[in-house]
Amino acid sequence: MSQQHTPLWEVFVRARRGLAHTHVGSLHAPDAELALRNARDLYTRRQEGVSIWVVPASAITASSPDEKDSFFDPAADKVYRHPTFYEVPEGVAHL
Repeated sequence: MSQQHTPLWEVFVRARRGLAHTHVGSLHAPDAELALRNARDLYTRRQEGVSIWVVPASAITASSPDEKDSFFDPAADKVYRHPTFYEVPEGVAHL
């Protein structure tokens, strides 16, 4: 099977417990199990990961960088989502 007909998989690795998975690259594989094994061999050769996710690239829906202004604009009118909107009461040491 050529790479042209083999599904593309996006690979995410979590380096340590408590950290988020990070996108590390892509690979071609016929199924999820082989994609996971190939990702392990390719992206964690020196045992730098504790968890791997493989996701079919066709399953990812992404926003376009060209539309970032209109896509993210609605968040600008919700000031209550920013910590600067709230006042910290006097005497509160840790919030």
